Parts: sequence; C-alpha cells; structure tokens
Amino acid sequence: MKLLYKLGIHTLFFNQQDKRLASSIKLITGRKPLNLSLYRLALTPAGLGEESNHGVRISNERLEFLGDAILGSVIAEHLFQKFPFRDEGFLTETRSKLVNRETLNEIGIKIGLKQTLELYLEKRPFTGNKSLYGDILEAFVGAIYLDRGYHFTQKLILQRILIHMDLEGMIATVTNFKSKIIEWSQKENKEVEYKVIQVNGNQRFKEFVVELWINGEAISQGKGGTKKKAEQEASKNACEILQIPT
Repeated sequence: MKLLYKLGIHTLFFNQQDKRLASSIKLITGRKPLNLSLYRLALTPAGLGEESNHGVRISNERLEFLGDAILGSVIAEHLFQKFPFRDEGFLTETRSKLVNRETLNEIGIKIGLKQTLELYLEKRPFTGNKSLYGDILEAFVGAIYLDRGYHFTQKLILQRILIHMDLEGMIATVTNFKSKIIEWSQKENKEVEYKVIQVNGNQRFKEFVVELWINGEAISQGKGGTKKKAEQEASKNACEILQIPT
C-alpha cells in the first residue's frame, strides 16, 4: 500500500471530487497528498463532525492539537537560530505573536484554505467561528506531518507559511511591560517600586522573585533567571491586573 502511495497509483481510483481536492491541496503544499483522508479530516471542523460507533465526534480537533505543537516547534527553532543574542522572554513573546489565532487565520486564507474548504464542503451550508481558517491551518500542518513527515512539514512551514508572517513588524511591537508600567505611573502620578523578595537556586542557576509595589501596595510578582526578566513578568502581570492596555 505504501508503494502504491509513493508511485501515485492510488490517485487512479480518485473520483472527480477527490481529484479536485487533491489538486487544491497540491497548490498549498506543493505535493499531491499521499493519504487524502488525513486532509479531509483536517477540513472537518467540530461543527461538521459525525459521531463514530463509539460515540466520539470525528473532527479535526486532534489534528489541530498536533499541528499546533509542530508549528510552534518549528517557529521556536527558527527564532532561536535567527536571534542568537535575544533572551527567552523575547523569543517566547515573538513566537506567541506569530502563531496567534488572528495571524494564523489570515495566513490560512492567503494560502488557499478558504477555497479548499469550499471545494470539500460541496455547497453544504456551514458557518464557522472567526478563527476557522487558523484552526484548519493547524490541523493541515498536523495532516501534512502524518502524511509527509517532519522534515517536509518543517520546510513547508518555513517556505510557505512563515513568508506570510510580518516578523519584523511583530518584533517592533514586542511589548516592554516595565515601560508600560512606568508610563502609566507617570500619567496617574503613582509611585512604582520593584523589590527582590527572594533568590532561589545557587550561584550558577538563580531564580529571582520580584514584587511590584505601587503607592506602597504590593500588586504583582514575577519570576525569572535575571532580575530584569523577573521585573518584566511582574510588570506584565500588573498590566493585566490594572487593565493597562499593551
């Protein structure tokens, strides 16, 4: 069976709808699918899923879970290699901006998932949530991984998905939460103080615990491998508590 897939002989048994769907998938991935059923599943949101004999609704949610992990891993490695001198906080926040639902939804539409879903639905009425194409994109990544393996999927993410991400623009908007707190305190005439309340670990591996005080009242805490990182986390938590726009 695997040999048939590799030789593409299985496509001889496709009906017209299968052939159109396989061609649409090829436009996205650069290759015709070896296992079309994986991509059909990736195009099946929970609202379209049917119950199996075991009472489990069959949808793309499991593939979405898998694709989310793979996409995050590939993006994380790319950022790690691209920015060798940036700290963990920068890398974490940049990755989260690149793989957030709004970004993935826009990319899903750009690479053609909207047309592919319409082809798959064959005029069946369906209204998805606002992150429908972002969810399907993650499920698609999961399907590609199972169909073609990690290295093919990694290459596809870097060459066909990452190019649609405005990396430089997103980096420019990475938030300095401490600056936000200082700016807010000046406008509100508040006194801000950061206190190191605990240092865990040893001389080689330290973890600082910092408390953020505003007008003599402890507002939040943060932890980090350096005092600066701990202050950033405490500031981020304070922004959420005080509902300061970031």
